[in-house]
Amino acid sequence: MSLDATAQAPDGERLAKNSIGLLHIVFFVVAAAAPLTAVVGATPVAFAFGNGAGVPGAFVLAGLLYLLFSVGFTAMSRHVGGAGAFYTYIAQGIGRPAGIGGALIALMTYTAVQCAVYALFGVFFSGTMAGLGIDLPWFVWSLLAVGLVHLAGQRNIAFSGRILGVVMIAEVLILLLLNLAIVLQGGGPEGMSASSFAPEVVFTPGLAVALVFVVGSFIGFESTAIFGEEAKDPDRTIPRATYVAVLLITVFYAFSTWAVVQFYGPSNIQAAAAAEGGLESLYFVAAEQALGGWSVTLMNILLLLSLFACVLSFHNTLNRYFFALGREGLLPHSLGRVHATHGSPARAGVAQSLTAAALLIAFTLGGADPYKVVFSWMSGLAVLGILAVQIMVSVAIILYFKRTHGTEHSALVTVVAPVLALVGLVGAFLLVSMNTDLLTGSDHVLVQAYPLLIVLVGLCGPLLARSIQSRKPELYNNLGRVFE
Repeated sequence: MSLDATAQAPDGERLAKNSIGLLHIVFFVVAAAAPLTAVVGATPVAFAFGNGAGVPGAFVLAGLLYLLFSVGFTAMSRHVGGAGAFYTYIAQGIGRPAGIGGALIALMTYTAVQCAVYALFGVFFSGTMAGLGIDLPWFVWSLLAVGLVHLAGQRNIAFSGRILGVVMIAEVLILLLLNLAIVLQGGGPEGMSASSFAPEVVFTPGLAVALVFVVGSFIGFESTAIFGEEAKDPDRTIPRATYVAVLLITVFYAFSTWAVVQFYGPSNIQAAAAAEGGLESLYFVAAEQALGGWSVTLMNILLLLSLFACVLSFHNTLNRYFFALGREGLLPHSLGRVHATHGSPARAGVAQSLTAAALLIAFTLGGADPYKVVFSWMSGLAVLGILAVQIMVSVAIILYFKRTHGTEHSALVTVVAPVLALVGLVGAFLLVSMNTDLLTGSDHVLVQAYPLLIVLVGLCGPLLARSIQSRKPELYNNLGRVFE
């Protein structure tokens, strides 16, 4: 049996139970991954600077890595639950100081990626509206999106789940139509082949660079555990949602990138992506020729909806981190109160939305370019941050099952899979750290210092824990109790 995530929490500090099922959670996770944005926006860079035709194989490798991670992750979810997610896992596995450090890195990570997507939404929406004669700066549309996302986030979690479900299905369908059209037409100048998955094509010197972008496309899948407190039958729903989400993302991204390789040809795809304008038009050119001009217009519209769905998903994720840390007493306790009607972390949502708006305004006043700085720099920080937290969680899983509940699962679940995942995640973190200039498009000293920044933020956890222990020993002793 799993532990009751809210057994110790008083009334008014418990999220609405049994609000969402398997499909809702999958919608949240896949929407956070933003299929259309990831495929159309991120993979052309992987094609151009990575292993070219081997990018589909790189997605399979990343998917296998996260399936290994999910084995221990979902096993631990049966014993440790709650809206604190990574904070809870790390605190229970490694200890309270490390848990606080992990929570700080997670907050920075999700805040960074949300800020990045808000900026990208503002850029794209500004361009769209300018074509209709409404010419306003990008930040106006970004802040408007913050307001709309906030209103949706105040409602019961199922409300956001329905929105995300509709958007996710639409963006998956348009890409699926493109993929099938390419296949039915027999591919491009070189016909059809499975060479993208051949070891000699995948394991080339460019694989390391490709993985930098491929791993980033999976950000958000781990948020399944965050909704454990609100899920129906979380013992079964959370593990199933995690595996379904990872498999769906892996298969769909691998299929979509394989299809575009067939369109241009394995020997031509890298040059096509690297050509002038190729990064922006790679999929749109394929769509226009394979489906017609209408598909390009529809893809542009769905790209905006994809970005909105993405920030809505991350808003709900961040809400629950703020809520959990407020309920724990690490943040103002008022953030741990829920909406009387909807059972949502409404007060945490206000704090989170204000934080997002403040960051966007700060970037605007600083004159930062919304794409080259806000989006590129923040998304690069997010990729490194999420890998760092996943590494901590892998260690926490190993230590947790070594100490307790280990006999309830096989060694494959509690040791082998988590250790293999840990090795893979450390390797991915090192690869991204060595290629931050490619990931962000900048060699600025601040970007190069990202790995050090993440380590320093993580170290703030033990320092904060020691401070709490000396000043408020009762609070320190109760950390994590709400999740036991």
